[in-house]
Amino acid sequence: MSLLYATVAVRRHQLLRTTGYDLGIFEQAVRAYAQLQAPVVPLRGDGFNLLGDHFHPLVAVLAPLYGLWPSPLCLLLAQSVLLAVAVVPLARWAVRTLGRRAAHIVAFGYGASWGIASAAAFDFHEVALAVPFLAFALEALGRRRWGRAVAWAAPLLLIKEDLGLTLAAVGAYVAWRGPRKLGIATAAAGLVGSAIEIKLLLPAFNPGGGYAHGGNLTDGHGSLLATMAFAPLDALRPDVKAMTLVLVFAPSALLALRSPLSLIAAPTLAWRMLSENAFHWGTAFHYSAVLMPVVFAGLIDVLGRCRQSGDPLAARHVRASLATVLAVTVVMLPSFPLAQLAQRATWRTTPHVEAARALLQRIPDGATVAASNRLVPQLTSRCDVVLFPTWPVEGHLYEYDRKRLPRPTAEWIIHDGKAPEAWPYKTGHWPYPPEQQQAELDAAQRAYGYERVAARDGITLLRRTR
Repeated sequence: MSLLYATVAVRRHQLLRTTGYDLGIFEQAVRAYAQLQAPVVPLRGDGFNLLGDHFHPLVAVLAPLYGLWPSPLCLLLAQSVLLAVAVVPLARWAVRTLGRRAAHIVAFGYGASWGIASAAAFDFHEVALAVPFLAFALEALGRRRWGRAVAWAAPLLLIKEDLGLTLAAVGAYVAWRGPRKLGIATAAAGLVGSAIEIKLLLPAFNPGGGYAHGGNLTDGHGSLLATMAFAPLDALRPDVKAMTLVLVFAPSALLALRSPLSLIAAPTLAWRMLSENAFHWGTAFHYSAVLMPVVFAGLIDVLGRCRQSGDPLAARHVRASLATVLAVTVVMLPSFPLAQLAQRATWRTTPHVEAARALLQRIPDGATVAASNRLVPQLTSRCDVVLFPTWPVEGHLYEYDRKRLPRPTAEWIIHDGKAPEAWPYKTGHWPYPPEQQQAELDAAQRAYGYERVAARDGITLLRRTR
């Protein structure tokens, strides 16, 4: 499956469908780690340390690999392998519990699941590191190897600040089913760890002195009590939330809901459904990747207990359940990113892409460049890149006086005036409307000493001459 993930990811990059937000951001961070520097990311703002955005120091483990191969493809291929490796403990557990044929279905269901495919097909994200750790932890929980489960889950604290809550959920499960003291200690470590990261570490690294994503969980009803009272309804409204909750467990034919292991998905589902960021509610992007190991672990757990129940109809029930899982997986495939492999447009390089490549080659290595979002990751391995138009001000996009456009500071500007093929975004320009982008491009030439070097198929290349 890693080959399929890599094919989708690499082909998207070749077609200019990857983005500065987020592939470019993570490449700048890993590039800094590879140079033994703090992960300062110009794409997020002047002097912005990425550990002030999300707390993911474990991303530094990719630095040696990137040092050998400094390319965005390095991150995309590493992510493809990480997502695929998680199938190993799940399939191994399924073989022991259900048999080899059933394990093949479980492996296929996980590998083709929409949550994993959506992550593989959208840039690089730190959660790719969490997926195999969580899968190995879940296998250990299923086999009642409590210490090993905690050991596999512990690194989640170093991958993203909310994953401490997932570690706490693992601890709660251990306390319920295994050694109580170990479980309580693990749950406490997860809760305290996330609290320290959100309240102390992230604000310490963030230029604004706060938690960059705290606004996603604002007090929406005027008081904490009202917010808690309305939380069950808010988690299901608008309708896209309820649909996502069903789709999360659909790859298991909803059987995972019968397993107590499914409770380990609760922290991730809770913050997503209660977030005010609409991107968190749906099925696109990487947000569901850590849920897929939980779903398939729950499936194995439920079918394993059914098989061991002694019911004369158990074997038939397991076979029917696995057939349903296989059918659901196949039915859902065309609606999610792996289907791009069968689309003609995926294998066609357009004149627009060729024009972009030709103009990008005219920018010398080591130059400072302000680039459109889709052009950023084509340059981050060899140039110092910021986002055009404008850039984050104190770590935040949009927050500046639009009547007084900031002065460009890069030596080069490359701007793509055509709306990109934008999955999973809606087609259109980002982060600013095309009129504003054009205004900044005109101002660069009119007032700030930039000269047009070349223009092809809606792409403009400028260089500062004074």
